[in-house]
Order: sequence, then C-alpha cells, then structure tokens
Amino acid sequence: MHALKLPAAGSRTGGTPRHKPLKRRFSIAAWLALLPMVLTVVFAYVGTMFWTARVSLSNSRTFPSDDFAGFTQYVRLFNNDRWLLSLQNIVIYGACFIVACMVIGLLLAIFIDQRVVAEGALRTVFLYPYAMSFVATGLVWQWILNPQLGAQAVLHRLGFEHARFDWIIDQDWVIYTIVIATVWQASGLVMALLLAGLRGIDEELWKAARIDGIPRWRVYASIVVPMLGPSTSTAFVLLFVMVVKLYDAVVAMTQGGPGTASEVPAKFIMDYLFGRANIGLASAASIVLLATVLAILAPIFYARSRAALRKEV
Repeated sequence: MHALKLPAAGSRTGGTPRHKPLKRRFSIAAWLALLPMVLTVVFAYVGTMFWTARVSLSNSRTFPSDDFAGFTQYVRLFNNDRWLLSLQNIVIYGACFIVACMVIGLLLAIFIDQRVVAEGALRTVFLYPYAMSFVATGLVWQWILNPQLGAQAVLHRLGFEHARFDWIIDQDWVIYTIVIATVWQASGLVMALLLAGLRGIDEELWKAARIDGIPRWRVYASIVVPMLGPSTSTAFVLLFVMVVKLYDAVVAMTQGGPGTASEVPAKFIMDYLFGRANIGLASAASIVLLATVLAILAPIFYARSRAALRKEV
C-alpha cells in the first residue's frame, strides 16, 4: 500500500496562500461593480455642481459663457422680488409641511402600534398616497379645492351657502393649499418610519410603566418619543429634501399663481433656465439653494455620525 501524500503547506493545493488571489479577485470585482456609480457621482453630480457654480459667476444668458462677472448674478438674484417671494413661500411651506407631517405621522404610528384590527390594511391605506406622483396629487387636490367644483361647491349644495373654501385662488392662503395636498401624501412615509422605531422598543418598558402607574401619554412624551431620535432625524431629512424639491405639486395645482403668490425656488429656477433663457441667474439660484441644504443637513449628519461613534466606544 502506498502512503497517502498530504500537500505541503503553502503549495497550490493547500494552505492559506491559495485564498489570497481569490480574495483579490473578489475585491477587484467589487470595485468594478462600484465603478459606474462612482463615475456617476463624480461627473454627473459633483462635476455638474462645480460647472453650475462656474456659470453662476458669469454673465451667461441663453448659453454658458466663459467671462467672469464675479457675484453679479447673486446681486441680481437678491434684488429680484420674485426670488425673495419664493424664499418666503418655501420657508412658510417647509415649516408647516414638516411639522404637520411629523405630528400626523407620529399619531398614525402610535394608533397602528396598538395592534389594531386590520393593521396591514390600514398601513397600506395610510402609505398608499406616497406611492402617487406629486403631479397626480396636485391634480386631485386642485379639483377638490376648486371653488366651482370641489369642497366649497359641495358645502353650498348642502345648504351652507356662505361657506368659503377658496384658498386656491386666494393669494394669502394658496401656499397652505399646497401644504394640505403634500401633507396628505407624505404623512404615511413618516408613519412607516416611526412605526418601525416604535416596534423596536423593548416591551419591558411598557410593563414597567404599567407597574409604576405612569399614564400612557406620559410614557410616550417623556420616554418613547426621545427614543425615536434616529427615526425622527431620518424622517426630517426626507421631508426637508421634499421641501427643497417642491415643484411638481405647485405646477399641477397653481402654476405658481395666482400671479406669483405660490412661487417656490425650484419653479423660479426652471422658469429662468428654460422659459426666460437666463442660465446665469438660474445657476446662481441653484447654488444658493444647494448652500442652504448643506448648511441645514450637514450638522444633522455630523451629529448622527458623532452619536454612532460614541455608541461604538
């Protein structure tokens, strides 16, 4: 009988060295898979951002130009009454939209967290509006708020002849109609995020609260809601991005009117970029909007990263 020969350590048929080329191949494959996304981020996002900043410092009109004009476009921008009105509107809209979505989403999440009957169906109903496009949402709410066809007309037919719900044609109230429509659409997303956070809370907390006789509302206000910090910050970031991107719902509902009463920054940028062929002014507005987003979101991401590091330590 011949003795069985074992492969020598470090040979091609045994030992750890055989796995090194395999790991290297996997590493190369992973980088190759990530390469399209890296190129997209570098050229399509970062590159476009720097190009927009360069155009905003020129006297570009219909086409980009290479002349350097300093901050001329920014001075023109902040002397533009329409731009200042759009900033005022987006601040009002953003404050109302985020607060309303947070409150309604939290209440819906707490309601569903009580293990109600048909919980799955209710989650679907509350989350379904978020699956709709902002254009569809805008058109539906335009019909509902139309004084001749919508809620006001229904109230008049029911005998409430002096009832008024014509906010969509009122310059002082039109921005709040956009808040109503978009809150209806986005509250379900906040509900889903906060519900996931509520389901992650230890059941022992509720047992201890019941033993101590603490009212349920007090437990939510003092203990549970503060524990939802990560879910709340995620919801805030998503809602803030929606505020900055607000365009489709405004166009579908009001076209920025009556007059320019519901003008928002995104619509201002699109109008000056394509309608008025003033690429320099539109680029300056885009950079101002980008700087505002970074100034608000950067501290949030920094705080979250610091909190994560403290947990690891």
